[in-house]
Amino acid sequence: MKRSWHWRIRKTHRYLGVLIGVQFLFWTVGGLYFSWSNLDDIHGDPMKRPPGALPLQGALVSPSVPLEILRRRAGIDSIMGLQLIDVLGQPIYQLTYRTQDGHGHARTYTQLADARTGQLRNELTKGEATRLAQRRFAGSSAVERVEYLMATDPHHEYRAKPLPAYAVTFRQPAHATIYVAAQLGTVQSIRTDPWRMFDWLWMLHTMDYQGRDNINNGLLRAFSGLGLLTILSGFALYFVSSPRFRRQRPNSRKPIPNRQ
Repeated sequence: MKRSWHWRIRKTHRYLGVLIGVQFLFWTVGGLYFSWSNLDDIHGDPMKRPPGALPLQGALVSPSVPLEILRRRAGIDSIMGLQLIDVLGQPIYQLTYRTQDGHGHARTYTQLADARTGQLRNELTKGEATRLAQRRFAGSSAVERVEYLMATDPHHEYRAKPLPAYAVTFRQPAHATIYVAAQLGTVQSIRTDPWRMFDWLWMLHTMDYQGRDNINNGLLRAFSGLGLLTILSGFALYFVSSPRFRRQRPNSRKPIPNRQ
């Protein structure tokens, strides 16, 4: 005897439920955490002080002075940006420029220059980065450790951001770490335990186990399709199990012939 549609749908629904049930749990837990979290707290905004304003004391040289020094450097192709920033109370020009190698590949660099003299300066030292992080951090200023990062992997909490950078971790409950870009002279981000939990759940939510941020990966698309199929099979199972549907089905059993 052929197996009924009810049996096929029930089996399909059961196996799909086992296959993606764990992922459904991750999506639900992650969604609850995201919806109940304040994104400002996740980003660490309450722990950051706004950047200071530069006092109008003393004359600043024209940006053309450090730009002329850069122009004389071999391989300089073009200037992409110029900004006046505050580095520990000192006015600093942040010059972003582009160079091309012999193969025509362009690379972008940032150079700091003293805005009072026009002289180019080196990237931030460990001490300067630490003091800058302490100035921008609104919590306890006790520093636990300072790391100099030359590279990060796709799972690092400071991924896809300017390098090299100093990671200044403070001694407080949230284990806040402020990242300071050494060549840019600026604070890039702050990471805390709530953000790290958010990031881990986000990885499970997007199913991007390589870089965490790609929401167009094939695995997520496949499980989304399977999830939709699971829901539809559940509706179909309810429909074929209803008494009305069973009454409308023709009797598949053949009548017993009357032998009398």
